[in-house]
Order: sequence, then C-alpha cells, then structure tokens
Amino acid sequence: MTDATRRRASLFGRRSWGETRRIFAILRKETVGGALLLAGALLALIWSNSPWSDGYQALRDLPVGPASLHLDLSLASWAADGLLAIFFFVAGLELKREFVAGDLRDPRRAAVPVAAAVGGVLVPALLYRLIAGADGARGWAIPTATDIAFAIAVLAVVGRFLPSALRTFLLTLAVVDDLLAIVIIAVFYTAQLSVVPLLGALVPLAIFAGLVQRRVRSWWLLLPLAAVTWALVHASGVHATVAGVLLAFTVPVIRSAAAGGPDAGPGLAEHFEHRFRPISAGVAVPVFAFLSAGVTVGGIAGLATALTDRVALGIVVGLVVGKPIGIMAATWLVARFTRANLDEGLNWLDVFGLALLGGIGFTVSLLIGELSFGLGSVRDDRAKVAVLAGSLAAAAVASVILRARGRAYRRVYEAETADEDHDGVPDIYQPRPHGPTG
Repeated sequence: MTDATRRRASLFGRRSWGETRRIFAILRKETVGGALLLAGALLALIWSNSPWSDGYQALRDLPVGPASLHLDLSLASWAADGLLAIFFFVAGLELKREFVAGDLRDPRRAAVPVAAAVGGVLVPALLYRLIAGADGARGWAIPTATDIAFAIAVLAVVGRFLPSALRTFLLTLAVVDDLLAIVIIAVFYTAQLSVVPLLGALVPLAIFAGLVQRRVRSWWLLLPLAAVTWALVHASGVHATVAGVLLAFTVPVIRSAAAGGPDAGPGLAEHFEHRFRPISAGVAVPVFAFLSAGVTVGGIAGLATALTDRVALGIVVGLVVGKPIGIMAATWLVARFTRANLDEGLNWLDVFGLALLGGIGFTVSLLIGELSFGLGSVRDDRAKVAVLAGSLAAAAVASVILRARGRAYRRVYEAETADEDHDGVPDIYQPRPHGPTG
C-alpha cells in the first residue's frame, strides 16, 4: 500500500475508543427505548381497532392543564408538544457535543452524515410532492425524518455485529436529521406567530443559559426556567418542541478551566444527556407513540383504501425509496468529490442497508403528520397508516440486506473487539509501535 493510499480519506473510518464506547452506551439505551416505542405503538393499534376504541379516543382527547394559561391541552397534545420537547432537548445536546467535542468537530468526518441527512430530506420530500400533488402539499416533510430508536431496535435483532463505524454513522445521521426536522417544523409549520411571547421566551432562556454557563446543575432553578421558556414558545405559535433544542444549545459541552478543563471528565451537556436520555427513550417517545399511533385501520379493505390515497402513497414511496436514494446519493457524492474510499471490510451494499434504515420515520413523521393535517382528521389517519407501513417495509428490506452481510460484519466485529493484552481496550484502538525505519 502506497503512502498516497494511506493518506486518502476513509468513509466510515473508525473513531477513537472513547467516542466508540460512548456511542455504544447511547445505542444500548436507544435499543431499550425502541422496544418500548414499538410496544406503545402496538398497544395503541390494538386498542384503537378493538371494540373498546372509543376509550382510546377519549383518553387521547382528555384535556389536562390550566385553561387560564391556555394550557388546557389534550393528552395527545401534551405528548406531542411537551414530551417531544424532552426528546429534542436530548437530540440537541448530542448534536452540540458531537460538533464541539466529538469526532465530528473534524469537518471531514462531519461531511458524510451531514450530507447524507440533507439528501435524506430533499429526495423524499420531492418524491412525495410529485405523488401527493397540490392537495396534500402540506405534508411534504412527513417522509423526511429518521427514527433512531426504531432503527436501533431493528439493529438489535438483525445487526448485532454491525461495525461500530456504521452504527455511529446511523446515530449521527439521525441526530442531524432531528435538527433538520425541528428547523422544518419551526419554519414551515408555524401557522400564526405571536412576537411578544416569542421575545418573552428569550428572558428565561437567557437566564437558563447564564446559569448553565456557570455550571449550575440545581434542578429547582433550571427546570422552572425551562418550563417557562417552553410555555412562552408554545404561546408564540412556534411548535413548543423548538424550545427543547434552544435550551440544549445553551448547555456547555467542555468543562471550564476551573473544573479541570476538557481532560477532567464529561462536561455539563454529557451530564444532562445521561440524566434525560432514559426519560426521553423510556418515557417521552413511547408515550407519544402510544397516544399518536392509534388509528382505526378498518381491516384489509380499510388498509387498501388508506394506502391508495395519494398522500399515503407519497409517504410510503418517500420513506422506502426516497430516503435510501437521498442518503446513498449524498454519500456517494461526498466520496466522489473527496476521493474517499469505504473503510476496509465495507462496501456500498452496507451503505444501502443503513440508508434503508433511514427510511424508518416513525416518531417525528407522526408528529409532522399531525401538524400537517390535524390530529384525528381522515388525512392524518391515512398518513399514520402510511408511516407505519413505510417504516415497516424499510425495516424489512434493510433486515434482509444486513442479514446477508452478517458473516462479513462478524469478521469486522471480532477484529474490533479482540483484546489480547486484556487491558479493557480492544487492540485495534491501541497505537501501534513503530518498527525500524531502516
């Protein structure tokens, strides 16, 4: 191998051991969250298609909260506006950490997942728009999201030996995807903007930012400020989940010099992430799935009617076809223009399998469907059926491809986990001693 070949950039190259270990810890939590999400969605579907479906609707529509503050919302609205704000807070923390202190602070590493996420938004949106037509135009963003918990749950079953670089790519892609989703929600799904409450939200947000920059962790100070920020953003007409991302972006990633600096341990962002990720993955997202996924299908005839609707067909094509095309095309273009090679042991079929997993657009897709057509509307119900069908189809095809590559993944996994000196760090992450130069 020549020096020029060694210096050539590598797509999905191996990260540092510290980052790999941290990513694996996150993925373990998301695996549990994915199982709970699927359980919540399945329970909602069973209940909403049972003789007791009226009870499900009554529970979902139950108003809770003070009317004097215009917060007498249904349980379904609290799940979409409140619980998903926690989800986006965690996503914001992860995204900021990746680009401030993670391996993605290197623009060359960041280029691939960022480009893939952008491609995975543009192509499905375009295909949806072509199929759904002007009548369903408002739902263009439904097939653009990736559900990391659902995707990781699929990997837990069929991709146990998937190389760490591919897992990391999928996680980073989904985090960037979440950021793009919240920008889309804020810009395109704000029906009426009230400037006064939005400006008012800057006051508690600034106080929250000042406290966390001073490394204050006291929940009795921070949680009320976060709640007031959320309530004011909600009152402004901007979707309240935006508050979660704004709050996350104020949290410092690196320890202060007084606390020992970057080498003294995890910063406040990672501390908050450890605290809130179990709540997000184990409570917020599964409860949202339970209160959002319940739709009366109406048997085989009802399913056929729903899936032949142009909006539903656009969603399915966007998820199953548009997402993988967009992710693959963007990744190939990065490789083409940077002259990067796939890492040793990988090929483009692996990228295609991951791109199909990107077509699992469950949580955020359901949210955007509700924002597009209104909770409980006929179009929203058909969009939900399409999101479920498209996500399951993408998961099924991805499973076939990833299983077919199982033997190759096992070889890479064995090389990545070998620890002959038993020091707790796989040998592949150890610096190799330099031999004699001549």
